[in-house]
Amino acid sequence: MSTNRRTMAATPETVWEVLADGWLYPLWVVGASRMRKVDAGWPSVGARLHHSVGSWPLLLDDTTEVLKCEEWELLQLKARSWPFGVAHVTIRIEAREGGCDVVMEEQAVSGPGAVVPQPMQDPLLAWRNVEALRRLAYLVERRP
Repeated sequence: MSTNRRTMAATPETVWEVLADGWLYPLWVVGASRMRKVDAGWPSVGARLHHSVGSWPLLLDDTTEVLKCEEWELLQLKARSWPFGVAHVTIRIEAREGGCDVVMEEQAVSGPGAVVPQPMQDPLLAWRNVEALRRLAYLVERRP
């Protein structure tokens, strides 16, 4: 499982505000290019984001579903991104003095991505998620 951590100069509540706004996902999730729909109740368990991945004209429509939600602390997702497969993504928010740490864990669980050996899979996911956490930090640290 790929694990990345970033310290952010923001409260857990501020980070949660961004995570809880499904329309913001293409701004920080690497590969997400547009949001088509956000289910009512996002980020409650079972709610989905309907997004597209890729670049025009090669866009693929897919979904991300909430598996577990603990407000201000944890969001666990089932992210679909065909043709690559399905991944489980866990985002944990840990309060600390002066801000918080955001930890992102990701592992391919089905599809072509899951057959890639873990030693090869983890560096690719880590590289992607370092950038995702950098983008998330830009959003949360500049909120009023």
